[in-house]
Formats: sequence, C-alpha cells, structure tokens
Amino acid sequence: MLFVAQRAGLDGFLFSLLVSIFLAYLWPLPGTDASPVPLANIANYGVSAIFFFYGLKLSRDQLRAGLSNARLHLLVHSATFLLFPLLILLIKPLFASQEGQQIWLGLFFLAALPSTVSSAVVMVSLARGNLPAAIFNASISSLIGVFVTPIWIGWAMNTTSASFDLTDVIIKLIVQVVLPVLLGILLHSRLGWFADRHRVRLRYFDQTIIILIVYTTFCESFANRIFAPVSWLDLLLLSIGVIGLFWLVYGIILSLTRLLGFNREDSITALFCGSKKSLVQGAVMSKVLFAGMAGGGLLLLPLMLYHAFQLIIVSSLAQKMSRDPLPQRN
Repeated sequence: MLFVAQRAGLDGFLFSLLVSIFLAYLWPLPGTDASPVPLANIANYGVSAIFFFYGLKLSRDQLRAGLSNARLHLLVHSATFLLFPLLILLIKPLFASQEGQQIWLGLFFLAALPSTVSSAVVMVSLARGNLPAAIFNASISSLIGVFVTPIWIGWAMNTTSASFDLTDVIIKLIVQVVLPVLLGILLHSRLGWFADRHRVRLRYFDQTIIILIVYTTFCESFANRIFAPVSWLDLLLLSIGVIGLFWLVYGIILSLTRLLGFNREDSITALFCGSKKSLVQGAVMSKVLFAGMAGGGLLLLPLMLYHAFQLIIVSSLAQKMSRDPLPQRN
C-alpha cells in the first residue's frame, strides 16, 4: 500500500500521517487514557528524546549564532502572537449568531496560542533550516504563551484574564524540552559523533514520534466524540477556513522574509515556527479558560482541524525542502 502511495506521488511520511488518523477513527482505544499501553506517555518521552538528540547535534558556537538573530525571533513571535489574532479579529463580524460567536471564539483561541515545540523543530530539521534558532523560538514561544494567551482570551471574552497555575506548565516545559536540550549540548563534545553518524536513523525516529503524537491526539478526539455536534457542511467550511488561515499567515511570513533578506535557513525557521500552533498548550489552557462553559469541546474544534492540516501541509513542505539543493556559499 505504501509503495502504491509513493508511486502516486504521496510521500511516505505524509501517507503514514493520514493512515494514523484513519486508524485512530477505527480503533481509538490504544491512544486513550483507558489503554493498557500508555502511548501518549511514550510520545511524551519520545519528544524529550528528540530534543536530547537535537542538543547533541549542536555545538555551543552554533547555538550562540542561532540565538543572536534578533530579526528572526521578532518575526516569529510577532506572527504567532500578533498577526494571527489580528487576522481573526477582522472576521469577527461574520460570526453574529450565538453559535457563530462560539466558533469565532474557538478560532480566536487557536490564533492566540503559542507555536508548537516538538513538531515545529522536527519540521525545521527535516527541511534543513536554522535548527538552533528553531529550538530557541519554539521553547520561548511556549513560555510567552503561558502569559499572552490568557490575556488575549480574557480580552476577547470581555472578562479579566483567567488565573493560571503556571508552575505545572513551566515545570513540564523545563523537564520535557529545556533539560534534554541542555544535556545534549553539554554532551556534544563527547557524543556529538553519534548524532552525526546516525542522522538518517534519528530522522526516522523524529517522524515516528510525530506519527505517534497525531495518532494519540485523534484517538482522544474520536473517543470523546468531539466532532459529534458538527455537521459535515460545518466541518467542511471550518476546514477550508483554517487551511486558508494557514496559507495566509504562511504567505505573509514568506513575503516578510524576502523583504527582510533572510537566507534559506532563517526563512524556513520563520515559516515553520511562525505558522504553527500548539495543540498540547491549547488542550491544557482550555481546561482553565473554558471551564464550565457549555459546548467547550466545540471551542477546540478549530484547533484540532488546524493541528491536523498544519502537520500534513508542513510535513509535505518539509519533505520537499529537504530534497531541494542547498545554495552554494562563498
């Protein structure tokens, strides 16, 4: 089946993502909390391993070079926390009904979220972008989002921003992302050769973890019947809307990278880190921001759709970019 898909022009990784979603629909139990095999926890450990190996690939000189690019960091976070919300604010008059306002709030919640951590960095790595800058921006985006997202949503709901227990979120970020990266960087001088020698195998490992994340995410969604209240027409229109949002933001960022004269590596990092949104952060924050709200699950639907399409679209783009010839350097 995979061979047939490849002959038809469908990339093997992209095909695997689609299969994982279909499998989650047919058999959601293994990806839920009721499963005897904790696949979601395995995926979390896999994310930490990914970041350890990323740190292992980086020398301290490379990391310093990646952190010094202020223009790139400013573009990524401006797109994430300003461009997205402003675009959704422009279309608010189109959602006048009560149900429409709820859908709009779900879209605005999506827009106010930070960028993904694991998948954004994975895709930048696959496309051969600026990996140190991607790690920096993805990690900082999560920290900024802990504060900025509640402020945006509180303003949108005409209430004060929801209070957050920041400790658990920050500890999880430090344990799952920051510490593995730092450990890898510290061991680069001794074990960096391992990451270089097994670069291809590590790439397949990255892809496997992404597929596992997609599968477990959709298992929970299908098991909880998050899509039950939505008609097929509503789902189609919302899907078209979030796909259009992705390409609009992607196009604006691409234009800005060209205007600012970014090189290939920085452009890829800006495009992938600036156009993605975190389902993990969204799921955690929604439990606090929308606690007790009727139809709270519907508020997550735009994020679920965006998460699925961004993985599929960006995976395809990353695979294509990975095959592009690198520009010659003088």
